[in-house]
Order: sequence, then structure tokens, then C-alpha cells
Amino acid sequence: MSAPVLSIQNVGKAYASAYGKKDLLRRLVSGRPDPARLRWVLRNVSFDVMPGQALGLIGVNGAGKSTLLKMIAGTTAPTEGAIRKGGTISALLELGLGFHPDFTGRENAYMSGQMTGRTRAEMDAVMAQIEAFAEVGDYFDMPVRTYSSGMQVRVAFAVATAFKPDVLIVDEALSVGDAYFQHKSFARIRQFREEGATLLFVSHDPGAIKALCDRALLLGEGGVLRDGDPNDVLDYYYALISAREDARDPEKELGQLGRRSGNGRARMLSCRILGADDVNAVEQPMFRVGEPARLCIDVLANEPLPGLTLGMTIRDRTGYDVYGMNTRRQGWTDLGLQPGVPQRVEFNIPALNLGVGHYHISMALHDDDAHVAGNYDRWDQAVVFEVTHGSGVPFVGVAALPVSVCVAPADEGSSRAA
Repeated sequence: MSAPVLSIQNVGKAYASAYGKKDLLRRLVSGRPDPARLRWVLRNVSFDVMPGQALGLIGVNGAGKSTLLKMIAGTTAPTEGAIRKGGTISALLELGLGFHPDFTGRENAYMSGQMTGRTRAEMDAVMAQIEAFAEVGDYFDMPVRTYSSGMQVRVAFAVATAFKPDVLIVDEALSVGDAYFQHKSFARIRQFREEGATLLFVSHDPGAIKALCDRALLLGEGGVLRDGDPNDVLDYYYALISAREDARDPEKELGQLGRRSGNGRARMLSCRILGADDVNAVEQPMFRVGEPARLCIDVLANEPLPGLTLGMTIRDRTGYDVYGMNTRRQGWTDLGLQPGVPQRVEFNIPALNLGVGHYHISMALHDDDAHVAGNYDRWDQAVVFEVTHGSGVPFVGVAALPVSVCVAPADEGSSRAA
């Protein structure tokens, strides 16, 4: 079995909550700050990362994600514990970290390379590649203080990924960049992953975590709250941020699929996906591409809830969000539920234009259009179904778009449909 490329052993990070002359004197005499004045951001954090793994770090703001990455990258030292590294590390942390505002992008690129142990000759060999990937034009030879935040991200990412590291660390800085550069950056990250690089990735975007990572770690309360499959960790995270008092065990929910959580002011009694012409309303777990479907949910409110909203999200087998919708966005500002009286809500889908594969649907009952505040009942993986080949033209991907092809001479306006 291969050794971990990263080993985090009982790591903690603390900052002095106050720092006056007495604190400075104590620090000079003892070499340590006053323990009573320390505020611990992280403590007793331990985990290993194996070569080739992609670990997503999630947690609310202030959970210590960026602090942990800085300790791993070496830009700050842990207060206690040890971090063992088994390879080269390249880090893209907070915006502008390590860049001198009065130096040009090119000069900062050379300095960043030298800070990571690269020679001038090595940087010369990749400088044209860095400049081309960043796509900032003449600004590459202008001071960084003249850059927009997006331009800084472009240059920083191009520098950080000029050489394939053993471990690539990416904080949320990419969220500052434009959509085009984000796609370009994620393509390079995927390329590194395919070549065996290890990834540590921080994001508040669950889709990005699921798409890039095969493992997720939830930080909170100064330590590790959850470590495992991204879908499971994200589901647990959603339950926490929704201020759930009770996260019910799915095995106790009469065999229902998925994790249930909520404050119980309103509940989903059942959730089924049916064929559009199913007179007997029998659940249908398999559809052909383009077939109609109905998602039927029985809902019960235990008290008057005039702003009640029911939302659904279809996800593929990797947990990637394919489609989401709720009743409020469909014009239903009031579902008209009477306390204690069950009501059926149907999402009618004229054509299930999804690619061949397995999918699941997660449901949420919440207040107004907010998915976190006032969340009454969340049901992850409430329904699982499969889409198989239909009678139409075969295609690749997750969406069956109504595409036709036209061919015409390039210099004429007329066209001939294929």
C-alpha cells in the first residue's frame, strides 16, 4: 500500500485573542503566548490523503478551511501537531497572496517560481505557457496593482499550474474569475487529476465538489465533523446549515430512501415518480428518453404555513445537479394547505429529456424561496429512477436536446435540412 502524500496529525491553530505589552514580554521570555489568551480555530485535526485522491473541504465561513490549507501549503505554521508531506505542493490560495502589487505579472511569476524552488531556467521554459494561459494581454508586463481581481486570478492560476505538482491546493479564489476562465481552469484541474495529481479543493459550490472530488471533509466546531463520500458529507452539511434539531435515521423511516431532516412543522408523507398515463398511479422506476413523467408528493402541514414552498432537484448518479425547480417559481405562492389535511402536489414533466443512466430526486419543504432558513422537511434521494434508450437518435451527455442539422453553401442564405 502506498504511503500518504499528506498526513495531518493532531494539527491545531490558535491566535492570541489579545496582544499587549505583557503578552509580548511573556512571548519574549517563554517563547510561547499565554494559553489563556489563545483562540483555537482548529484543534485535533487528523487525516491522511493518498496519492491521486481529490479531497473537497467544505464548511461554513470561519470553519477553518483556508487556515488548514495555509498550514498545508506552508504559508502559516500550526500551533500544535505535525503535517507530513510526501511530494511537491502548488497552492492557489486567497486572492493576491504572494504577489507584489508593484511588480508586473511576469516578475511575480518569476518570484513565485523561485519561492517554490524553481530555477530561472525552468521558469524561462514555461513563461510563454503561463502568459498564454493567463490571457491578460499586455497587462502581463504591467504592475499587478493595475489588475482587476479576475486578472490576478488568471495569472496566479497559470503560475500555480505551470508545473504539475504532486498536490494541487485550490481555495475559493477561482470563484472570482469569469465563467470562461473557470471552465478553462477546471479543465486543467481535471487534466492533472487524470495524470495522477492529488487535489485539495475548497468551494461552497456543491456541484464543483461532486464533479471534482472523490472524497469530502466537513470542518466545523474547530475540527472534522464528517469525512467520506462527497454526497454523504454534503447531505450531512445541508442538515447542519438548515439548523435541524433532528436528523432522522433513514432506516427508521419505514424503509424510505435517503436522509430525512427537518423541524417537522410540515412533512412529506410520500414521494413517487409515475408515468403520465398511469391510471392506477403505480410507481415507475424506469423511463425511456423523452417519455412523460409525474412526480407526486403528498404533503402535510401541522400548522398554518402560508409561504410553504416545495422544491425538487434531479441529480445524476455522481450527485451532480441536473435540474431543479420549486412551486414558488412555478407561480404557486400559496399551496393552500390546511393544518392536518394532506395535500397532493404534482410536478408534471411532459418529456423526461435526460441521458441514459440512473438518477435520484431530492425534495425540500421550506419557507418561501429560501432553502436554508425555515426548512421544514428535507428528503435526500427520495426517489431513484433509471432512464433507458428511447426511439430517437442516440446522443451523448445528460440532456436530450431537440437538435436538427441544416447544410447550406457558406455564401448563400438558403439551407437544406438533413
